Amino acid sequence: LGRLELLTAEEASQAREQSSLPEQVRAVGDILAGKGSYASHTLQTFTETTNSQLYLHITVHEPMVQKHLESLQSYCGNGLETGALQRLTNLLLVEGLTDIQQQEHDILQIETTKGLPNTSKSIPLEKLFLPLSKVSIPPRVSVTTGVAGIGKSTLVKLFVYTWAKGEINRDVLFVLPLTFRELNTHEKLSAERLICSAFPHITEPSCILGGAARTLLILDGLDEFKTPLDFSNALVCTDPKKEIQVDNLITNIIRGNLLQEASVWVTARPTAATQIPAGLVDRMTEIRGFGAAEMKDFLDQMFLDDRDLSSQVLQHITANRSLRVLCTVPGLCRISGSSIAYYLKTSVGQPQETTLVPRTLSEIYSYYFKMALGGDWPEKPRETLRIEQAVSNSKKIVGSLGRLAFYGLLRKKHVFYEQDMKAHGIDLSSLQSSLCTRLLLKEEMQTFTAYYFSHLTMQEFLAALYYYTAAKRAIFDLFTESGMSWPKLGFLSHFKSAVQRSLQAEDRQLDIFVRFLSGLLSPQVNKLLCGWLLVKDEQSGFRSQAITFLQGCLNTDYAISLRTVNAVRCLHEIQHMEIANTVEEAMKNRSLAGMLTPVNCSALAYLLQASDVCVEETNLSNCLTYNVCKSLLSQLLFCHNLRLDNNQFQDNVMELLGSVLSVKDCQIQKLR
Repeated sequence: LGRLELLTAEEASQAREQSSLPEQVRAVGDILAGKGSYASHTLQTFTETTNSQLYLHITVHEPMVQKHLESLQSYCGNGLETGALQRLTNLLLVEGLTDIQQQEHDILQIETTKGLPNTSKSIPLEKLFLPLSKVSIPPRVSVTTGVAGIGKSTLVKLFVYTWAKGEINRDVLFVLPLTFRELNTHEKLSAERLICSAFPHITEPSCILGGAARTLLILDGLDEFKTPLDFSNALVCTDPKKEIQVDNLITNIIRGNLLQEASVWVTARPTAATQIPAGLVDRMTEIRGFGAAEMKDFLDQMFLDDRDLSSQVLQHITANRSLRVLCTVPGLCRISGSSIAYYLKTSVGQPQETTLVPRTLSEIYSYYFKMALGGDWPEKPRETLRIEQAVSNSKKIVGSLGRLAFYGLLRKKHVFYEQDMKAHGIDLSSLQSSLCTRLLLKEEMQTFTAYYFSHLTMQEFLAALYYYTAAKRAIFDLFTESGMSWPKLGFLSHFKSAVQRSLQAEDRQLDIFVRFLSGLLSPQVNKLLCGWLLVKDEQSGFRSQAITFLQGCLNTDYAISLRTVNAVRCLHEIQHMEIANTVEEAMKNRSLAGMLTPVNCSALAYLLQASDVCVEETNLSNCLTYNVCKSLLSQLLFCHNLRLDNNQFQDNVMELLGSVLSVKDCQIQKLR
């Protein structure tokens, strides 16, 4: 079976029975002989000339295919705990991206939708590239979305590993997984060189380029690509040997100008997925987050040797609604779980008034950094370093990584290479330190080494630390990398600049950055990081002015947006919750009538997402006017059980509510 060109069905059957090749190679014999459940479907890709003969437009070389399967099993099976990945074997089948997914930061998406996608349809992993019905055709372009840390790359590895073992999609003869991290290292490529450079053992790319072998091309991590895809202005290319700009190559592959017969699977964060026109996407799926049982299992796996600690961590997470919602994402659950476990272990035997229970996002990440800075880690023994040396080293490393993180954030850059490290003055040898390995992950391939932060929020926290430190002495706008700008003196001036930029930015990339920046003004965060990264009580000089400025951002006569809600969350991070507490108390006592000023409406919009009062039912009876209802409209979308009786509504309000119920994002299930 070394070379198949023209076989009768009988010869193909004999060849198959004698073959000891892997399933993907034996599949060729099945197809020609008309055997197997998948044979009838795959038969469509061949040309039947007589009843007894089939031309197979592919030359299959046993060593090439076997080497490909072995390399994929080795690469994708490394570190893959298949027992903990049951969640990824069923994806959510969606009809496109919602407005929230297209426009908002990942964290705001989770908080707003409470980690619950508005869909009930699902599709098993093994059917991801199969027709949905007997009369439909397989999707050519599939897109799978998910927020940062949800498990997109893990899903790709799981699929490829399972396929390479012959357990799913046996009709696909070649699966070619590529990452945009790898594509970033090229300026120009042809379709042929793309395959040969990534998979040097594929010595006959013509069988893939010509479309004879059913092929699945996987492009993982579109959000990490250095160049946005421009489908409107991309040059058309149909020559697989012609070298063109990599972004043009990708657009031509997705459009079907190149590798026309190949299926294409793209994974991306939701905002990045909007780069691909909806008309080119045949199937869109979404990765769901943890349910309650899965979160428990995940934490049990994290703390395998201490189930009591795992139970305490879970109890702390479930007691905080905002934290519970964020922990539906595995990447955030790992960070939060590690931080809370560190808090629980270090607070044993200490007076309750001296320990700071982590409640805000900034406090969670401060505990995480304190744990990393001190060399204490749930899985590793404590390192013995002199405190003075540790402080000096950590300040230098965090400063360098913080600058990289901040300017990377401004450029929407989340993957870095050796030249980026050198450009920011980072000594590559320092990246071997235990602190760096806990903040920055490293991926080594044959042709490049890539670095990326362990989670998007880790980059944002480091960026905020850098900005906080630099703003105290900077005389020019830090957002201008060249340093040329109007003078800007004093921390508060820089703080206001950051908040205003986040409120005005179209891409929402700075929302969590300013939340962390506000959190660094919190007395509890200062207490956690003083001596390491912050000066004791230094925030007290400008904390009150920062609070006043943030409160001014809430006084809007316009519709309340998630930006306004984010400003309230900044006040929560800074530990100033008087307004929100007052409104929450009024909600409990049903005395909101007459007190919903623009500022209080902003606090109410925040409480709709974060307060336990709104979990079972959002009761806004007898307190809304037309203007208040209009300003809150976009936030009422995400209330599952909404009570609006006794509000003396007129017809114009009913029209507003009717428009809300027809919106794609709407999650209202019960309306009174």
